This record gives sequence, structure tokens and C-alpha cells, in this order.
Amino acid sequence: MEDKKPLILVTNDDGITAPGIRTLIKIMNKLGDVVVVAPDSPQSGMGHAITLNDNLYCDPLNVEETANHLEYSCSGTPADCVKIAKQEILKRKPDLCVSGINHGSNASINVIYSGTMSAAVEAGLEGIPAIGFSLLDYSLTADFSPCEDFVERIARNVLEHKLPPGVVLNVNIPKLKREEIKGIKVCRQAKAHWREEFDKRTNPQGRDYYWLTGTFINEDEGEDTDEWALANNYISLVPIQFDLTAHKAINTINNWNLND
Repeated sequence: MEDKKPLILVTNDDGITAPGIRTLIKIMNKLGDVVVVAPDSPQSGMGHAITLNDNLYCDPLNVEETANHLEYSCSGTPADCVKIAKQEILKRKPDLCVSGINHGSNASINVIYSGTMSAAVEAGLEGIPAIGFSLLDYSLTADFSPCEDFVERIARNVLEHKLPPGVVLNVNIPKLKREEIKGIKVCRQAKAHWREEFDKRTNPQGRDYYWLTGTFINEDEGEDTDEWALANNYISLVPIQFDLTAHKAINTINNWNLND
């Protein structure tokens, strides 16, 4: 009997019509049977939010007759998309979940806020090998073609080798021509933060409002980090985990007088 093709779930946080996810769908169609469940509108910066106090809609979309995949538009967050895909839409557990390709960086501390990566983490929580892809270009006219073969290569390797339990991949791609990309570097998350400010403004009705701005500060000079890799023309690949336990701190806190 012929082996089944891998089942691949595709999602994102920029919305189902974003150019990045259209590129990702095209690539994944080379690798298996694709089902797309993605937000009906942009959900950037949503982190791991889920819908609890509102109706959640998930509607099938009409795709071109030549398309060999299914698409669903979801009113919820990226994490919602993965949850409803697994519980209500897919007939079996996916062999892979890919999220993106995000318009903009999710390297370093950005991973904490990322809807793209939260979708991948949600898949990982369900035991599905998962990858989040991001391109360091926020433009809606971003050119994703230079990174297509790298995205395909990483996905093929995950399908072949799987991932360690509790691990998903955070992949960031520099904004470069294909010949300028030196390769893929497996690395760690750089220590960095945002120096944030709120720009106070007044709307036409006279009510004050705030617009979040900030400057990204990289505190890490290590040459094994994602920020170093990206600055030096490499694609960064960071294995991340969703066990947030600070294991090194357990012994220290056990020495406190907590039970006296």
C-alpha cells in the first residue's frame, strides 16, 4: 500500500491573505497534504492569547480549482487556529505545523510576543513537530523568494528527523538576496530587550491616547546567538522549549525560609 503523504498544517499571525503565508503554502504543497487554518485579520503581537469570551468562527474558503489544499479562515488568534484545526478540522494529527512566513523579526526577545511563534508552540504542546518562520522585512511587498529553498530544506529535515519532545524551532531569515545568504546557523536566543516609550497623542475628539514605540537593545555579544547570525548573513535556527521552569533557580529558592 502506498504511504500517505505527510499532513501539514499551515498558519500565521499576519492573516490568511498575507504574502508570507501564501509563499509558505506554495512550499509546503511540495512536501505533503496541506490544510491552512489562519486568522481572518492580522494578529501580530498577540502572543499566546486564546478566545474565551467571544464567538469563534472558522469558515472554509473557496480556493482555485487548481489548488490541491484546503483553507479555513478563523476569527481567532494564531493559537486558536491551531487548537480548532486539531480538534475540529483535521481528520488526523498533523505530521508538521508551520507558522509564517512572518513579516518581521521574531528573533531574541521578540519570540515572547510573537503570534507566529505562539502558534508553533501551541502545536508543540499538542505533540506536533512545529516551526515558526520569519523574514526580517515588514513590508507587504517583501520578497520571499530568496528564502524558499531554505524553508523547504528545514521543513524536510523536521519531517524526516522529527523534533525532541517539548521543542519547536524559531527560524529567522535576513532580508538578503539568495546569493548573499551564507547558510543556516543553529544558535541560541540573544539576550536583548526593548527600551519602550509611549507616545502620547490626542484624537480629533480631544481624548488622549498612547502609541507604543521603542528601541531594540541587544545586550549580547556572543557569536552563537540569533542576532549575531542574522547580522552576519545567516539564517538563525533556535530550538525553543515551552517548559518555562527556571531549573537553575530551584536549589537557590529551596534555601529560602519558606516553611519556617
